Amino acid sequence: MNEIIKKNGISFGIILGVFSVLFTTAIYVTDLTLFTKWWVGIVNILIYISIGVYLMVKTKRELNNIFPFKEAFTTYFISAVIGILISVAFNILLFNYIDPGVKDTIKELTIKFAVEIMEKFDTPKEAVNQAIKDMQAVDNYSIGQLLKGSVFSILFSVIFGLILAAIFKSKSPSSQGL
Repeated sequence: MNEIIKKNGISFGIILGVFSVLFTTAIYVTDLTLFTKWWVGIVNILIYISIGVYLMVKTKRELNNIFPFKEAFTTYFISAVIGILISVAFNILLFNYIDPGVKDTIKELTIKFAVEIMEKFDTPKEAVNQAIKDMQAVDNYSIGQLLKGSVFSILFSVIFGLILAAIFKSKSPSSQGL
């Protein structure tokens, strides 16, 4: 494996992981209701996308614009997996060992938010009650759920990585008329 790809993938993976830890910590110490806000998720995704795009631009430049699809995908995939692993490890520690009680607070806030949304859409009372029952039955911050979520994050990252690799790959010499 090319050293630039490995170095950038690992470096940006650590950057993504540290960003995630800082983002989660900022929400945790500032206002737990932010865990239920849709716009916080959008901001988080936009920052991840921006970091991914910067990673691809930087790596392609360092490789003198010779950036085949496989190498482009590999660069992003390494960074995504490292970032996800750091993030999940931190979330497991925070929500299961450091402050396990906060899981219940976030669950209550999430249920309250969901009920408000369902009531705005005139959802039948039976459906609201069933949704509450279903949400109460799941511990979204358990170790198992966090690991399961990391699998979905990796799958999403694979799709996003394929798109980025297709965008940032260099053109083959034969298609440039050489």
